[in-house]
Amino acid sequence: MIILAIDPGVTGALAWVTSDGILIDAVDVPIIVVRGKKKISAAGLVTLMKTRSVSCVVIEGVASRPKQGVASMFNFGYSAGLLEGAATALGFPVQIIPAATWKTGAGVSKDKGVARMMATRFWPGAADKFALVKNDGRAEAALLARWVALKKS
Repeated sequence: MIILAIDPGVTGALAWVTSDGILIDAVDVPIIVVRGKKKISAAGLVTLMKTRSVSCVVIEGVASRPKQGVASMFNFGYSAGLLEGAATALGFPVQIIPAATWKTGAGVSKDKGVARMMATRFWPGAADKFALVKNDGRAEAALLARWVALKKS
């Protein structure tokens, strides 16, 4: 069984983890630029999602937060909807899991640097995937997939 977990947003990522917690891959969401703004590439996303046969797709749930701009929250929600829609259209069972739920269950703090360190500790052979500050989405997607995998076992 392979779980595909997604950290939503244009700086998000996808990670594939086996049911026993082995990381297969972690990559950034595919991006296109439209009128100077970054957006998730629906075509690139579908291509990535079809690269492996997965048992389920888990997406970190998103919500608006106080003091965030209307446009940025709309774009974030749009991205999350695009991710869920693509997975559903491809016939994958989709589960939305709030960040607070899985992070508490997995012992992951809100500090994205800590997420990167945890991912490196769990998968030292893939440490290069989490080496940069901007790789926090990969780390969070991988940790989400691992949490789901271990929870199902």
